[in-house]
Amino acid sequence: MTDATSRDGSRSGSTAQPVGGAKGPDELRRQIEETRGQLGDTVEELAGKADVKGRAKARAADLKDKAGAMGVQLRGSAAHAGHTVQDRAGRAGHGAHGKAGRAKEATERHAPPGRARGAVRAGLGHPRIVLAAGAAAGVAVAASLVRRRQHGHC
Repeated sequence: MTDATSRDGSRSGSTAQPVGGAKGPDELRRQIEETRGQLGDTVEELAGKADVKGRAKARAADLKDKAGAMGVQLRGSAAHAGHTVQDRAGRAGHGAHGKAGRAKEATERHAPPGRARGAVRAGLGHPRIVLAAGAAAGVAVAASLVRRRQHGHC
């Protein structure tokens, strides 16, 4: 950048203060120190912008922290959904148990058991397995819903 100098010797077009404005050597030293400080700040700013590797590492650390927090939140949501599904499955299982008992009596009197009836009987014999399978399915559904919401599909 070039400065235009007028006939009286003053400069225009520059943001720098004219050197001739200093009133003595102490004032000149103060101006030099001030300019050095500003220059140092500018150099640090430019060095920070030029440090692509450092900025990338900082960004990666920030994203890692966010991912960790999101994982904790997801696990909490999945656990809550699992408990809800487990509770509902338990209630449904108790209601189905009574109905299945009545249906079993009616079925044994009237028709041979089919595949569905065999599965119901097996489930009635192992209610914990049925509840665990229902809870696992509920957690899987809840996790997929949370994942879809995070990716903006809902």
